[in-house]
Amino acid sequence: MSSPLTPRLALLLTLPPLLWAGNAVVGRALVGSVPPIALNAMRWWLALVLLLPLGWRVLRDTRQIASRWKHFALLGLLGVGSYNALQYLAVQTSTALNVTLIAASSPVWMLLVGLLFFGERPTPRQLLGAVLSLAGVLLVISRGSLAALREVRLVPGDLFMLLAVLLWAGYSWMLARPPAHLRGQERPAWNWAEFLFVQMLFGSAWATLAAAVEAPLTPVAIAWTPAVCAALLYVAVGPSLIAYRAWGLGVATVGPAVATFFSNLTPVFAALLSAALLGEAPRWFHAAAFALIAAGIVVSSFGVRAACRA
Repeated sequence: MSSPLTPRLALLLTLPPLLWAGNAVVGRALVGSVPPIALNAMRWWLALVLLLPLGWRVLRDTRQIASRWKHFALLGLLGVGSYNALQYLAVQTSTALNVTLIAASSPVWMLLVGLLFFGERPTPRQLLGAVLSLAGVLLVISRGSLAALREVRLVPGDLFMLLAVLLWAGYSWMLARPPAHLRGQERPAWNWAEFLFVQMLFGSAWATLAAAVEAPLTPVAIAWTPAVCAALLYVAVGPSLIAYRAWGLGVATVGPAVATFFSNLTPVFAALLSAALLGEAPRWFHAAAFALIAAGIVVSSFGVRAACRA
């Protein structure tokens, strides 16, 4: 059962969107310098090494992992292995602001995945909020020409990001609704770092496999400049360790239906960071799209508050 939203939890759930916005901006800045799938693999292996001092104890009894490998393999694929790889692919042909605005459609996919796979029926307000958020995403995809929406041609980055958001919805629900062998007395006595370490082990394996496929297809030599090294360190620490810890704790406490609306803050931070660091100033349809997305948050939050009071 979800807990009421407190100021502390609100702050906790605001941190990941800020770090993820920076991740999209950094990914955009590294286009042409680092292959996108290789960037994802290096990011997670570095994060795994940094987490090792806190999570290594989980390796003392590998039977606990082996008996749950199917669950963690899927969890690692959806979260660590896929989402960020697809985002780095997305910013190859789309802007950081565009991909984060498309990611703001997550309430739609979160509600859909919850209904289809977890039996969670959305409230009317949640549905209305999701529709408003989706309208904002369509406005971005159409580049502000609603009359031409039927003829719109998505750039590959837009499609990659839509797929990433769908997979992230599945990941979030798996965190909030774990199987029986990860609940109650059946759950291993792992702390947060050990649980995340197991996720990252499986996710890094997926990321490495994808990078091995990418290498012969897009042979790009990595330019190891100080800026590239600093960017890699940032994506390994901020959007990986800190953001995943905060998001996992927030989702487990308030539930994915509430947490997902905080992810809609990502475009706000992305717009500010893109304008400041990349010179990609927002256009009028970005502002209109954000207004629709914000309206979706407001509408849905009434239903969330009512549910928490109940």
